[in-house]
Amino acid sequence: MSTTEPGLFTRHPENPIVTPGLYPWRMVATFNPGVLLDDDGRFYLYERAAGGFRPFYCYVGMMESDDGVHFTHTKTEPVFTPEMAGSQLGSVQDPRVCKMDGRYYMTFAYRPYAWSSYPTGIGVPESRESEFPGIELPPVPGAVAGSANVVAGRSDNMTRSGIAVSDDRIHWSLLSWVSPTTMDDRDVILFPEKIGGRYCVLRRPLQYVGEKYGTTGAAMWLSYSDDLHTWTEPELLAKAEYEWEDNRIGGSTPPIKTDAGWLVFYHGVHTEDKTTKRVNYRMGALLLDLQDPRKIIARNKTPLMEPTAYYEKSGAYIPNVIFPTANIVEDGTIYLYYGVCDTAIALATANLDEVLAFVLSGA
Repeated sequence: MSTTEPGLFTRHPENPIVTPGLYPWRMVATFNPGVLLDDDGRFYLYERAAGGFRPFYCYVGMMESDDGVHFTHTKTEPVFTPEMAGSQLGSVQDPRVCKMDGRYYMTFAYRPYAWSSYPTGIGVPESRESEFPGIELPPVPGAVAGSANVVAGRSDNMTRSGIAVSDDRIHWSLLSWVSPTTMDDRDVILFPEKIGGRYCVLRRPLQYVGEKYGTTGAAMWLSYSDDLHTWTEPELLAKAEYEWEDNRIGGSTPPIKTDAGWLVFYHGVHTEDKTTKRVNYRMGALLLDLQDPRKIIARNKTPLMEPTAYYEKSGAYIPNVIFPTANIVEDGTIYLYYGVCDTAIALATANLDEVLAFVLSGA
């Protein structure tokens, strides 16, 4: 299918603004970052980075900038690693960051055993469990011993999500887990302030699909906590409704608080060819009630952004991907940071009031 962008966001002429290379742990990819604009006026970017595809170990590196465009590394080593989350053989992915009450919080996805990926250049890469010396591959429930399914997905390797904390932006430690070891739960994003005295997260529990859960595909859910350790049962917020998001949807960036409500950008995935696993990642938007974010005030029928630039349509890992994970608002301008093709990082800007007007129009 084809859609037409409303022209709200302007891509930066120097895109992609962050590219892989320089250090061994980020040689093949840097993407899906978290970004802070702190009280000192500087921008701090937390990149998901990988040094190779087989295994696809991912780490979180830290960069900083005076203008939000030109970034240099704060440290030559990652600031958050799979080992800090529990396994040296794992992967930490897609950091989203915010600051609350003087502390820094990072939500992240975590897999205890990194997969190995084989990009095709056409669609979703062929991926399977990595074989590590001395580590037995436990059979997947229902799989036949000796079949390909045994290495297709191990039973103890769900991608769960956690929260890391820092007091200085640089030194991070694991605080808690949002999801249990038995739940594939990604796109977990903290609201940047408490709502009704409680912490709130967006999340996407992959197993919550079917008649029992009210959705036929992976969707966006909400949970609350008093202490960031114990979370309420997920409540369905939004599910795929339009053709451009028929594969699944999930939260993208930390919600932006506005007078009109919480502005939430999300990603919608459209399957273009099942045979080749060719998909297209676009960006949509929701507006949620400030006091009760379970209430959707407005939602667009059409995407706000879709892959059009060369770096959004072709990359090392997967083509046709716009995956926003960070937004900053300064002087009425939204700075949107997004991964492109799981390869590099790009930046687009938009006028906040114009975006709100478009979302409220429901176009």
